[in-house]
Amino acid sequence: MGAAGAAATAGPAGECERRDASDALGVALLGACAAWALITAAVRGGSPEGVLLAVLAVAAGYAGGRICGALLPVAAPCAGAIAGLGLAVAAPRLTLGPASPLGHAGSTAGLLILSAGAACCAAWAARTPAARVALRVLAAGVAGTAVALGSPAAFAGCALVLLCSLAAAHVRRRALGLAGLAAATALLTGLSWAVAENILPDGLSASLEGRLGRQRVQLWRDALGLAEREPVLGVGPGRFGEVSPAVARNLLADGKPHSAPLQQACEQGLVGVALLAAVFGWLLYVLWRSPRSTQVVLSAGAALTALTAVATVGNALSVTSVTAAAGLLAGIATARPLHDGSGDSSDSSGSGDSG
Repeated sequence: MGAAGAAATAGPAGECERRDASDALGVALLGACAAWALITAAVRGGSPEGVLLAVLAVAAGYAGGRICGALLPVAAPCAGAIAGLGLAVAAPRLTLGPASPLGHAGSTAGLLILSAGAACCAAWAARTPAARVALRVLAAGVAGTAVALGSPAAFAGCALVLLCSLAAAHVRRRALGLAGLAAATALLTGLSWAVAENILPDGLSASLEGRLGRQRVQLWRDALGLAEREPVLGVGPGRFGEVSPAVARNLLADGKPHSAPLQQACEQGLVGVALLAAVFGWLLYVLWRSPRSTQVVLSAGAALTALTAVATVGNALSVTSVTAAAGLLAGIATARPLHDGSGDSSDSSGSGDSG
């Protein structure tokens, strides 16, 4: 009995230590992103304020999500879903950008996808079947709003998040689901890099270029060329518009390559890309260690993965409201509800591969 009691006591303590370590890792990674932006700006010139604001938005959103998710595990994501939906409807053109299937730079798509993910998280955290149905109807309504706003990418992302959330009921090991989401992100990033490198077969390359838009692909190729020219430090944060020939030829361009990985590569070098990938990997790690149910974790993971897909071929992460919302959703999905029984109604056994 003494050994069993000691083990029971050590379990929660060990879990708290692991959560503290993962939080410290996140602080270190976000701090490294901010520091590297300042270093590259000092050496190459440029404006690191955009990167610093994005880092601050993610950190603040994550901290706020942890607090709200602990106090209100159902109401917090529900309120976040409604707020994101309202913001997307009220400001459908948060930034300007080249025309593409993503609409205007993907920012509206990003907000709608995160709103759908929050509604799905709230649905799995709800205790009554009626509340779950209502919250899933909310998620479907977000997808319908994407159609009304003329954003096919937002509709596809919201539908994918909703389907993944429903399928999560049959997933026994969250690690496998999160690994699949990470693989999908790597595949999409590699595909965008291949389009920029122009190494795909002619037929596939022409098809993708037609869908993405010739101007956008040219911006990607400029970004990749700059990254190859300055692979370590890049050209400096915010300086792509100053040095890109494609931007100089197009008066309507907004000075961004409309791809988060390629923007990091050309403006902050390969170190910037590695830091961006590390932050996404950290988000997946804290989701894996989350005390919330596997269904909540995979719903949030699907939304964050869909957001990365939009950011890979769009400009979503340049909008503060999107980065803050991403941090908020991650924080809610990793918070431990303070009141037993008030949070997840199934599979709230803790962290790791709980099913």
